[in-house]
Amino acid sequence: MSLSDLGAAVRWLREHTEPAAAGLPVGGLRANGRRVRGLRREELAELAGVSADYLRRLEQGRRHPSAGVVTAISRALRLDRADYERLCALAGYAAADGHVPREAGRAAMQLLRRFDDTPAFLADAAWNVVAVNGAWLALSGRAASGTGLDWNVAWRTFCDPRREIGRTDEHQAGFQAVLATRLRDAYLRYPADASLGELVDELRSTSRPFDTLWRTPKTVPAYENRAVFRHPDGAAITLDGALLEVPGDDLMAVVLTAEPDSADAARLGEVVRASGRPAVVRVGQTGPG
Repeated sequence: MSLSDLGAAVRWLREHTEPAAAGLPVGGLRANGRRVRGLRREELAELAGVSADYLRRLEQGRRHPSAGVVTAISRALRLDRADYERLCALAGYAAADGHVPREAGRAAMQLLRRFDDTPAFLADAAWNVVAVNGAWLALSGRAASGTGLDWNVAWRTFCDPRREIGRTDEHQAGFQAVLATRLRDAYLRYPADASLGELVDELRSTSRPFDTLWRTPKTVPAYENRAVFRHPDGAAITLDGALLEVPGDDLMAVVLTAEPDSADAARLGEVVRASGRPAVVRVGQTGPG
């Protein structure tokens, strides 16, 4: 197979995909009094997160896309499994599969227990919180109840922000960029996960900032963030967030720490000691809703 075969296949699929089938409104650019057939190149490029020029060269057989780009184009076109596998084969890749792992294994839970006096939680690759420790529950004042979007960090940040958490504009922009970038990576790694696809669709249709970040992703070198947490008793505690990878389960551990020997550290210690919460709690039901 040649790159020209791949380009011809992408163009054929684009021209035979109706806008409504790709989640776009009916109507649009017209040529000689009628709409162009299927999707416009610019429409597919935006949905897939690439430039229109890149897509044009790909269709002309002058670009060899990465496996991630093939997956992104396939998801944008909402291809069935057979067409997706055919595009992968034309590009020389094996088709990706699988779903976002949503269970915290024994080692991940043990890691969470080690932060007994430090607020921490485990989240899957789609930013669904799957477990929290007692220090986090003490800080937030929340019960380990609620399902679906209640425990999705991306949704709560972009669509239903919690009033008890405050950030400067700079830290908020950085936090949002991390969420969108990592969620986009997960979206490409797990193309068969319908729940993840629904979550992304919900975020893009509900939050303009998320949709902007999705269409123009930013390079995020590392996760570093600072936030002010307002405890139910009225105290404000400033904490720095760090992200640890849990590769065996494809999870993330988010750990919140105060400046050593600071008033924030002292207040956090008081809140945690007074709580008496259990060491680790599994929470929520993962997924978009």
